[in-house]
Amino acid sequence: MEYEATIGIEIHCQMKTVTKMFSGAPCTYGRKANTAVNEIDLGMPGTLPCLNMEAVRKAIMACTGLHLTIDPLVKFDRKNYYYSDLPKGFQITQQFHPIGKNGYVVIDTGEGPRKIRINRIHMEEDTAKQFHLKTKTLLDFNRSGTPLIEIVSEPDMHNGQEAEAYVEALRRTLYYLGVSDCRMEEGSMRCDVNISIAPKGSGKLGVKNEIKNMNSISNIGKAVDYEINRQKTVLENGGEIFQETRRFDEKTGTTVMMRRKEGTVDYKYFPEPNIFPIRLDPEWIKDIQDNMPELPEVREERYSREYGLSAHDISILIANKEISDFFEKVMEYSDNAKGVCNWLLGDVSGWLNRHEMSIENCVLLPENLAKLVKMVDDGRINGKQAKELVDDLMEGKDPEGAAKERGMEQVSDEGALRAMVVSVLDANPQAIEDFKAGKDRAVGFLVGQVMKASRGKANPGVVNTLIKEELKNR
Repeated sequence: MEYEATIGIEIHCQMKTVTKMFSGAPCTYGRKANTAVNEIDLGMPGTLPCLNMEAVRKAIMACTGLHLTIDPLVKFDRKNYYYSDLPKGFQITQQFHPIGKNGYVVIDTGEGPRKIRINRIHMEEDTAKQFHLKTKTLLDFNRSGTPLIEIVSEPDMHNGQEAEAYVEALRRTLYYLGVSDCRMEEGSMRCDVNISIAPKGSGKLGVKNEIKNMNSISNIGKAVDYEINRQKTVLENGGEIFQETRRFDEKTGTTVMMRRKEGTVDYKYFPEPNIFPIRLDPEWIKDIQDNMPELPEVREERYSREYGLSAHDISILIANKEISDFFEKVMEYSDNAKGVCNWLLGDVSGWLNRHEMSIENCVLLPENLAKLVKMVDDGRINGKQAKELVDDLMEGKDPEGAAKERGMEQVSDEGALRAMVVSVLDANPQAIEDFKAGKDRAVGFLVGQVMKASRGKANPGVVNTLIKEELKNR
């Protein structure tokens, strides 16, 4: 029997704010445990929440970038449950009044672009972080109260590739907008993936299994494809799929059951009594929307229109916002977009990877990279010589000065090069005879001899032209 998978994804994304959702405690990562938390985050008696205006602003940006309709009436609810990572015994969320509804993202599939619908985006607060040891669990409340948006998709995906593309599209948009740093490895973006399979064409949904806390886009694809095959195998062998919460084991590439779900959990929601409903000023919302950063899809279109880059180059360039931003700065000094793009995606990125450094933390100057590209274009140095200047360039040195120090600027003066060419031809009469006999490789040999005579400084393009001119006269 042929089966069809149905996939929906819930994403929790920490918003990039200075302070927490309902308190003045700082939002941090990697700080000493329990040093970035206050009495409001810990749910101490007598404390009251105060809504973070910047978090609301960033949630509006997320809704706008993902094409959701914004609800100007902000209302919060309490999600009641008792767990060790939730000190208040409830989570402040937006169960009944999400800030945004009915949006979408467009992903590329093997069958062309396709819309993946987004059901809702709502704001809430993060929980504490748990560290499970052999005999006990430790709690770090630094994360408690960090502003979150939860993005809930419709079940519009059908395989691991589509799930990866959806999460990447969201990650890219939220990162470009500055809503979140989207560092999945640090937990600032976490995904829960729901998967079910049913006979193809049945129009029914199968029993849903949830894979919790995915923290890598590539692992999402692997987990989805494994889980689809696992469920197929169970059904084909006459077994039954039970509603379960599972986790992905990176070492084995499999999903592992954590617990079985007996039914729908009732969290007992009710309106948050300590935060009155807030009606947002339409002019404030409009001002936020009118002054948003450039979206990645807009930048893609502009790079194609203004710079004539290929779709492949653009996709790689856009994938890293810092590299893309640096490309923009270099282009203020250069008219060779393809050359700049090649250097950024090639030697510059390679150097950054080897030194475990980001482009914004190195001392490479945009005007120096533009100058290096121009030196190659003008034939003052060749590509091999330019690569030898990468270390100097990445250390903030002027490539012209570095090239002179290394004695590598090419000789392009025709008078000087013609004298070398004549000398080489006089010394190699057999090569001239080979050329006249139709052996084109003789030209390459002669170019090599001139390059050797010039100790690599001759411009090979000019030399090649001069040799052909001289050979015609002999």
